[in-house]
Amino acid sequence: MTQDFSRFNGTDSYLTSDALKASVNCALLLERPLLVRGEPGTGKTLLAEAVSEALGMELVRWHVKSTTRAQDGLYVYDTVQRLYDSRFGDKDVNDISHYIKLGPMGRAFDSPKRVVLLIDEIDKADIEFPNDLLHELDRMRFYINETGREVIAQERPFVIITSNAEKELPDAFLRRCVFHFIDFPEKSLMKDIVRVHHPNIEESLVDQAIETFFEIRSMNRLRKRPSTSELVDWIAVLKRTGVKDVRLDQNLPFLGALLKKEQDLVAFADQLAGGRRWRS
Repeated sequence: MTQDFSRFNGTDSYLTSDALKASVNCALLLERPLLVRGEPGTGKTLLAEAVSEALGMELVRWHVKSTTRAQDGLYVYDTVQRLYDSRFGDKDVNDISHYIKLGPMGRAFDSPKRVVLLIDEIDKADIEFPNDLLHELDRMRFYINETGREVIAQERPFVIITSNAEKELPDAFLRRCVFHFIDFPEKSLMKDIVRVHHPNIEESLVDQAIETFFEIRSMNRLRKRPSTSELVDWIAVLKRTGVKDVRLDQNLPFLGALLKKEQDLVAFADQLAGGRRWRS
């Protein structure tokens, strides 16, 4: 199942570093999953969309939750619907295949064309979840026990796995992945990112907003530092409300677009007050 290699160079709407491009291309060449870590809001999920767009592949999404099982990604046998049909419907309930629903990984394997499979926030699931995926990710095939059908990937999907580092992943799983940590963008790259989302905005407002944003991120005691996506949203509000100037003070407009925790609002006030908490 060797693929013709198509190099990933980002897209017009997804600006990235040379290091991330190299990691994507390394994973494409090796045909291994790409494991991406980084702060929330640094574009991990958007990377899968960008790769899908750039390489012309369908994107299959698997958003992992705390209750997600590896089996859910392969297929689900809908016994409840079969029971309902046996009592009230007119379908042939003897054909179990009617009640087998492929999950995201199953659909990616079953696709006649190569797709991008996004396994998003893998660290939200149980600690055994990554290990439970190893066999299928290695062999790119699985059995549907109820029907005896074996689903074999005709074209090996390109797998992108994201993690917020909420828990450590098993070494056996890590050995099978190409790893990349997305660094938080520097000011110059951040300015380019903002320009992609807000092409018609005054230069002075962009400079002031980015400077203020990085000053806030550098504050002590913040539990959730504002992310790239929150900066883009904040600038959108500033632009739409006609704000021309912003500076770091107690009257900073729309602070709630940047800081999302009460403790961080208190820390922000303390910092501006020189360590003395504001009191009304």
